Amino acid sequence: MTEARKFQAIKGVRDILPPESSLWNRVEQVAREVMATFDFHEIRLPVFEETELFARSVGTSTDIVGKEMYTFSDADESSISLRPEATASVVRAYIEHGMQTLPGDVKLYYMGPMFRRERPQKGRYRQFYQIGAEVLTPAPKDVPDNFSRDAGIDADVIEMVLVFIERCGLVGHALYINSIGCRNCRPKYVELLRAELTKLKDKLGPDSQRRIETNPLRVLDSKVESEQAVIEALPRIGDHLCEACREHFKMLQAMLFMRQIAYEVNWRLVRGLDYYMRTTFEITAPGLGAQNAICGGGRYDGLVELLGGPPTKGIGFALGTDRLILALQEAGKGEAARPLDAYVAWMGASTYAVAVRVARTLRDAGFSVEMPHEEMKFKKSLGLAARLGARFAVILGDNEVAAGTCTVKRMADGTQQTIPERDLAGHLRA
Repeated sequence: MTEARKFQAIKGVRDILPPESSLWNRVEQVAREVMATFDFHEIRLPVFEETELFARSVGTSTDIVGKEMYTFSDADESSISLRPEATASVVRAYIEHGMQTLPGDVKLYYMGPMFRRERPQKGRYRQFYQIGAEVLTPAPKDVPDNFSRDAGIDADVIEMVLVFIERCGLVGHALYINSIGCRNCRPKYVELLRAELTKLKDKLGPDSQRRIETNPLRVLDSKVESEQAVIEALPRIGDHLCEACREHFKMLQAMLFMRQIAYEVNWRLVRGLDYYMRTTFEITAPGLGAQNAICGGGRYDGLVELLGGPPTKGIGFALGTDRLILALQEAGKGEAARPLDAYVAWMGASTYAVAVRVARTLRDAGFSVEMPHEEMKFKKSLGLAARLGARFAVILGDNEVAAGTCTVKRMADGTQQTIPERDLAGHLRA
């Protein structure tokens, strides 16, 4: 007889088991609560889209599109990809459903899995999870830039994600900001950067050498130790911003100061996706080593137009839920599973129906309840209650059923009381 195959999760994905799943639920609930206070509303997006959506928005020269996407042909031979990020999908939905007609800024948040075929490592998986938000603001072309409004929206988004992180219990995090210019000034800087990198090509590793042609800004993000001195000597984008970008960045810093938000300017902070402009920001957390960024975001005015929509300004962020959870666990902020409130121990076939009723009553009152569905010896039943970590054992035998009572045993100290069945929920709550 052939031995049955033992299946395991595919490399780069994982199961999230109790009690860790309780921490995930708490983090996601805090996200929903905080987003609501800033008047953001949830959008639920497809897990896969047309490949061309990501190619046009993220950029064909990026590692994501070039090497990391999970792409396949559908039955009609169209090319489909699992989403590597969610901003492109949000913008597609914004355009498809005419959301520019809604009053005010369109403020959306999402949470769920993304997919990239990266090398798995601590805090980084091929199926990973993000919590993110986007603000989309119609921007008619005949209306001049309002730097105060745009910077105010940027600062609000940054403030919101910091409030979320802090309410999750994470301390010691740091905020970094930068401006990467716009379509008027960034191309000139990129060409200057490419020229300087070409001169220094022999001092760079293979990934950075490849990026000189494809995406030179990404060289600034290199973590390779031998490249750091070379990168530090490169021209800085802050010295090559146009007047409009300088004014916007100055206003952003004023808005953060107004909100008493501490930050540090990091001229090397770029985003790996083509659609970003002006504001970029990143939040790092302690305890994660070199890969310590848990959140990244920035402004992407023009992306909606690139994908066929009306002139629209946008800013958003994506927070790596896996890394946030890991940072909370490293800081001792992990969460134990919710304790079992009550274990219903019944003896005698005639008491089973009463046990079912008691369990239902307690669950309706909000208690977590476990009840066996086969008769067990009394000692064995209470032993299982102890192993499950139950706070109380509710004991039902023929005598209790006849009298309309329950015997309640506090598992921590073994004390017992006889309680009328009708008063059970109130007794446990007290």
